[in-house]
Amino acid sequence: MNGYPKSVEKLIEELSKLPGVGEKSAVRLAFHLIDAPREDIEGLVEALSQTQEKIHLCPDCFAITDEEVCDICSDTGRDHSTICVVEQTKDIYAIERTMNYRGVYHVLHGAISPLEGIGPGDIKAAELVKRAKDGVQEVIMATNPSPEGEATAMYLRNLIAPLGVKVTRLAKGIPIGADVEYVDEITLIKAFEGRYTL
Repeated sequence: MNGYPKSVEKLIEELSKLPGVGEKSAVRLAFHLIDAPREDIEGLVEALSQTQEKIHLCPDCFAITDEEVCDICSDTGRDHSTICVVEQTKDIYAIERTMNYRGVYHVLHGAISPLEGIGPGDIKAAELVKRAKDGVQEVIMATNPSPEGEATAMYLRNLIAPLGVKVTRLAKGIPIGADVEYVDEITLIKAFEGRYTL
């Protein structure tokens, strides 16, 4: 790798494993870290170490947390009869930024994808069904609008609906500010299917 010292090569190799970081970015980051004050590096190493040691899955919703139970599940002011199902913990933060949803969550840690060898047993589906049996009134499917996300939502609906629990899906359609002429066909189809009376 361009004749860098072995320790620098190793650092570049490890940094390039991060998502969105190619070799050029890894080189830039490596030299930034080499030139950084020692206390900054020690702070980064400490933060990484603590995160690795303290982060675990919430026993209720399976989001990552550093508490015994995550802040959302332990919040008595939230509606525990409504569960929003997401694929990853990071999806929770996107929804929370809206400051509109007041229910709780369930993190699947993936979506059903036979091509990638991910089946129903590889996601937190059974745990969701167990939760749905305990006084839940609505389960909102907020999986990604991809073929895998759609298949996962339908699979879970078929498990949960027979329990008498209302199962809904996030609406899909034309984004605010978009021009209709530039919207793809599938999005337009979904927008027509989800139209409402004014």
